Amino acid sequence: MTKRILTALPVYNEAKHVSAVLQEVLQHVDDVLVIDDDSTDGTSLILDGIPGIQVARHGVNLGYGAALATAFRYALLHNYDVLVTMDCDGQHQPLFVRQFAELIDNEYAPADMISGSRYMREFHCDSAAPEDRRRINARITACLNEKLGLQITDAFCGFKAYRVSALADLDITNPGYAMPLQLWVQAASLGWRIREAAVPRIYLDEKRSFGGALDDADVRLAHYHSVLNDELSRRGLPQRFTADCGAAAAG
Repeated sequence: MTKRILTALPVYNEAKHVSAVLQEVLQHVDDVLVIDDDSTDGTSLILDGIPGIQVARHGVNLGYGAALATAFRYALLHNYDVLVTMDCDGQHQPLFVRQFAELIDNEYAPADMISGSRYMREFHCDSAAPEDRRRINARITACLNEKLGLQITDAFCGFKAYRVSALADLDITNPGYAMPLQLWVQAASLGWRIREAAVPRIYLDEKRSFGGALDDADVRLAHYHSVLNDELSRRGLPQRFTADCGAAAAG
């Protein structure tokens, strides 16, 4: 039986990249949802001129996590089998979408989530990650592995595939860039079958803002620990993420 696959891209002020990215996406997939998180740079007008896509618009800017939550609800409401999420800034290559979707129902190792990893292996097109982002990713990844019993190599890659039926059990409330941490805690506590798949490491916008004080790496790391601890508490889990969690991994 043919699986129904939805590819979803959260978008906020991506006028520079959105047209080229979506034209390439449409060469590889059939059903595309763009979540326009109240863009103000002309992205919305560009989306209006691209045929073959569905657009969900937020009336106000809600954040990256909120955009992904919208994608989850859309996939469930429209009875898709697999949801693939990817960013619209040129980091992710659409040619991997179907491969990710097929891994969900791999005959020998089916999964509830396939998470992209930019650190599993090297690709010829890899670029160096901004140092503060690499360091924080390494620390948070090590924390998740230690506290949740995971074996992942990249906590923050936005290129993922999900078994849509599993999404109904999530309770995503974090609207910002820390949303993936809430996702990891919930996925682990729900016993999801999780696998990683290697993707190239491409950074076209090394100076992306995380918003206000979060642009400071130390503030951002402390915020991530706070989100993790809040989610553990919310799920009734006893482990705590301390300030030095994962420090050795980032060296």
